[in-house]
Amino acid sequence: MASITPRKDRDGITIGWQAQVRRKGFPTQSRTFDKKGTAQAWARQVEGDMERGVFVATSLADKTALADALDRYAREVTSSKKGALQEFRRIEQWKRHPFAARPLSNILPHDIAAYRDARLKEVSPATTRLELALISHIFTIARKEWGIPVTNPVHDVRMPAKSKERDRRLARGEEEKLLATAEMFRELPEIISLALETAMRRSEIARLTWDRVLLSKRTIILDDGKSGGRSVPLSSRAREILDSLPRRLDGKVFSIGENFITVGFARICARAGIEDLRFHDLRHEATSRFFEKGLNPMQVSAITGHKTLQMLKRYTHLRAEDLAKMLG
Repeated sequence: MASITPRKDRDGITIGWQAQVRRKGFPTQSRTFDKKGTAQAWARQVEGDMERGVFVATSLADKTALADALDRYAREVTSSKKGALQEFRRIEQWKRHPFAARPLSNILPHDIAAYRDARLKEVSPATTRLELALISHIFTIARKEWGIPVTNPVHDVRMPAKSKERDRRLARGEEEKLLATAEMFRELPEIISLALETAMRRSEIARLTWDRVLLSKRTIILDDGKSGGRSVPLSSRAREILDSLPRRLDGKVFSIGENFITVGFARICARAGIEDLRFHDLRHEATSRFFEKGLNPMQVSAITGHKTLQMLKRYTHLRAEDLAKMLG
């Protein structure tokens, strides 16, 4: 049977609530919470687990704060990921939240739901989904690899709806405006043009080294991209762009990094009077152009590195007029 009792300070003011669950055949479970509702929810969950025969003593989960789990995850998991920088930022976001001081066993589904609703007022659904996915994976790793008996609270929470996929393409004259304005930013004209010719991602372009560029074979060999290794064929224009670049002593094709590309591209768009255009939209534009040139989904996938044909499905409507002409 569960009991919920207030914890008071010397002046008799309630400063917290203690939940205690006693049931024959199980060790007494006790925990302190800031809110009575949270204490009641925890007690109901423990009693339900005992009733269903799935209760596991959570002493280690009681001793492990979310902040400690976040730090360990950062060291052991995030550090080896290709998108480590972005995930480190999400980890820091979580560590600033009051949840970070609470033990893993004290984070319940309604807590995650409250976090989700609050974040949706501040950031996009996509960002919120990534933050929740991070916490979900931490709980999974804690249970499977760290030996901490926890239940994943994210599994019982609705994820935010996915944002509508962007389908921004360059309007008539925008490519010319971009390139003309980019002339005042070092290397960005070549980077923009290469992105439009190859559909390479910002990170792939920024990290490109000359040993991966095989001009004689008109290909670029990528082995550290988001989708794994692939060969990117070079059009005549792409080859001209690379041929025009000086060779750097450090072996990199471009001297500027990913963040400079993002910031520089935003400034170019602002000066050119181009609205709602992101650097990643150039990948969408390039992929669309591949279809318009008559390439089939398998061929496009080999160039762009999209993992499944389903990911390319949204591009097929771009050639509807061509299909109509083929039908006669």
